[in-house]
Amino acid sequence: MTSIVLVTGASGLLGRQVFNVFQRSGVLVVGQGFTRATPPTILKADLEQTDEIKRILDEVKSRQSLYMSSELTRASGAANKSPELCDKNPEQARKVNVDSTRCLAEECNSRGAFLIYISTDYVFPGVEGEAPYEANAETRPPNLYGQLKRDGERAVLEATNDTGLGVVLRVPVLYGAARNNSESAVNTLVDAVKKSSDANAGIKMDDWAQRYPTNTEDVARVCRDIVIKFLREKGKLKELPHILQFSSEDRMTKYGICERLAHILGVSMEGMVRNQQGNDPNAGVQRPYDTHLSTKSLVDLGIDVRTTDFEAWWRQSLAPSQK
Repeated sequence: MTSIVLVTGASGLLGRQVFNVFQRSGVLVVGQGFTRATPPTILKADLEQTDEIKRILDEVKSRQSLYMSSELTRASGAANKSPELCDKNPEQARKVNVDSTRCLAEECNSRGAFLIYISTDYVFPGVEGEAPYEANAETRPPNLYGQLKRDGERAVLEATNDTGLGVVLRVPVLYGAARNNSESAVNTLVDAVKKSSDANAGIKMDDWAQRYPTNTEDVARVCRDIVIKFLREKGKLKELPHILQFSSEDRMTKYGICERLAHILGVSMEGMVRNQQGNDPNAGVQRPYDTHLSTKSLVDLGIDVRTTDFEAWWRQSLAPSQK
């Protein structure tokens, strides 16, 4: 039987690229979506419902499938990766990021399906001087979002412990081809930069926390290469590392990202103000200073960790808007 790849969140920022990369690799790919499902390519399923998880896995004949997962964080039914939204609705955030993840992992494991769970660099505290973090470093999440993603990691590893069919892949903030800029915390800065050309805009932008923006096409390629590596080593799955990390080496703050985008767009940033104060101790969500992920675990497996040049990608992406 032909192998099948099921991509959850296939209509999202990362999921679309994962879907495309596997499709170009010549395997049968099926996507899962909810509000943006487009059957028969993207099947509709609510992953908050156990019976829906079982149904879609059975529908794609998952006994012979490879199972891919993009981020599961949702609030009010919409995909998001916002720590603030997790804090606003913690019960639903836990249900999706932990309970649904555990169910997915258990069901995949029982069907012999390989699972990649996408996690985040926010599982680490990001204290100044600690980065880069190795895959086996102690996780001490600074906020609820990081805690839930860490708990999701544990759920996957526990559910697949007997087979070795589960892998956690941690990634940092992502950017890439988007239907609208709000899909990415990086892409949305393009809109902020354009607004800041107005000297009276008064846009405050963080110039403290260190970011490592990574392209979704690179993450998708790494997912494919992980699947290839693990399937080739089927006889010793339990011996392979099951927490992996991928990140670009491009270090910049959000303000620094804006400076690069403004240069590419050829606009001023008169209306943008640097904010170098760090975390407000009274803020509900505390963010890490530097959660740079070491990619050593991937390198040791022989997986290519090269990444797209940030400025080159944006020059090509923004070229139409500069005409």
